[in-house]
Amino acid sequence: MSDSSAVVADQSTRTRVVVTSTALVCLFLALFFYDHSLFNRVVNVSFNWSARYFGFFWQLLLLANFAIAIYVATRPSASVRLGNISAPEFPAFQWIAMVLCTLLAGGGVFWAAAEPLAHFVVPPPVFGEVVPNSADAVKYALSQSFLHWGFLAWSILGSLGAIILMRLHSEKGLPLAPRTLLYPLLGEKGVRGRWGDIADIVSVLAVFAGTVGPIGFLGLQVSYGMSELYGTSDSKTAQLITIALLMVVYLSSAVSGMHKGIQILSRINIILGGALLAFLLLAGPTGFIVTSFFEALVVHLQWLGPQALYRGEAGLFGDPGWLSLWTVFFWGWFIGYSPMMAIFIARISRGRTAREVILLMSIISPLLTMMWFSILGGTGLGFEIATPGIITDPFEGFNLPAALLAITNAVPLNGLISALFLVLTVLFVATTGDSMTYSLAVVSSGLEHPPRWLRLFWGLAMGVTAMVLLAGPSGGVAKLQSFIVVTAVPVSLLLLPSLWGIFSVLKRQ
Repeated sequence: MSDSSAVVADQSTRTRVVVTSTALVCLFLALFFYDHSLFNRVVNVSFNWSARYFGFFWQLLLLANFAIAIYVATRPSASVRLGNISAPEFPAFQWIAMVLCTLLAGGGVFWAAAEPLAHFVVPPPVFGEVVPNSADAVKYALSQSFLHWGFLAWSILGSLGAIILMRLHSEKGLPLAPRTLLYPLLGEKGVRGRWGDIADIVSVLAVFAGTVGPIGFLGLQVSYGMSELYGTSDSKTAQLITIALLMVVYLSSAVSGMHKGIQILSRINIILGGALLAFLLLAGPTGFIVTSFFEALVVHLQWLGPQALYRGEAGLFGDPGWLSLWTVFFWGWFIGYSPMMAIFIARISRGRTAREVILLMSIISPLLTMMWFSILGGTGLGFEIATPGIITDPFEGFNLPAALLAITNAVPLNGLISALFLVLTVLFVATTGDSMTYSLAVVSSGLEHPPRWLRLFWGLAMGVTAMVLLAGPSGGVAKLQSFIVVTAVPVSLLLLPSLWGIFSVLKRQ
């Protein structure tokens, strides 16, 4: 094939990916408005089927991915630099800031406040008989949160996959796209063929659903928070205004480029988040927080295998029950994000060694996240033990934003701190929005520096979809969030070749 024919064929492929992905999103929205009850049944049945028949596979996949990543980091081949440049493109602080802020998103605030509390009230079954709402339950509650946001979760998002993408992209000229993860299984011909198209399409749909969900939830959460703090109306209008403002932030960041908007936004996030956590650590139950972190970390390391592989009475393909609400849901969510996150990590890790990428994604970021959860969630647990009901009463009914506000209302300067945490949440979600906008544009264009109009297209598409779901019948955002677990089924198969492909890819000189 001539060079000009290859360019035409490549552009045709990318057009198919964009058109097909957009059409499927429109079909999803059409069903949502045409028959809401049918829409709910389809999502529920698909979710339950995915959790039942793929849940155990995902548990094995994440554990294996983490174990292989750690092993690879110990090998001499892990010293290879990525991206064909001799020094890192981004300084360490900026690199770590962009990575942390992209994944944590709204989860870094609302889930960090609420998940430890949820496991404190209803202890995870893997630990056996633990007395709810007791001091002993704290370390188990934090340990379960560590599982869902720690080593395994971070590692699947950008360790092996990011290294494979960058090596094959820089060495063989393969696309910086999910399809390239198929190379260890199908070779270059398979990557550029129809299976590659399918890999790109399901990855686009997964990250689209996974990002629209947090954008929509942000509208709900900020509207609730504003109504509680300032007595404003908790209405759809307020939710839509919140998302519109969020779109302005992340679109401005995305179109300004990797070295400006995304980097600046991440830096602001880290500085503000670090300042707020330092305040909570000093103003809250400091000794309790520090002790709880180390106790929970010890429990987590001791129980990592049993926690990761816990099935209860579900067996291999039984009703996952509790697992589908927690571990399997989170694994589906992170697996769905993984290919696009790997693209982003690969792009910002040029000049880093494979070992540095693995250590950041599999060790450093998880530990920082565990500290984050221990300070924010641990503050709430400490207040709850000291004054029973002060946090759990507002949290009743699994009200995530209420848990955060209950914690911030219990510290000095509560009005200011509550408002700053809402701002931090907006910035976190904006960082995820702009980084995933970038990744979607890279896949759509085949360019490391995609045109601005394409970034605008994907950014607007995600924001408008969230607004449409909020404006329609209730529950649309939650169902879209659940739908990412369905898209994780094919994406998890896409990630499988990385487990053995990493060895041959790193040996290439």
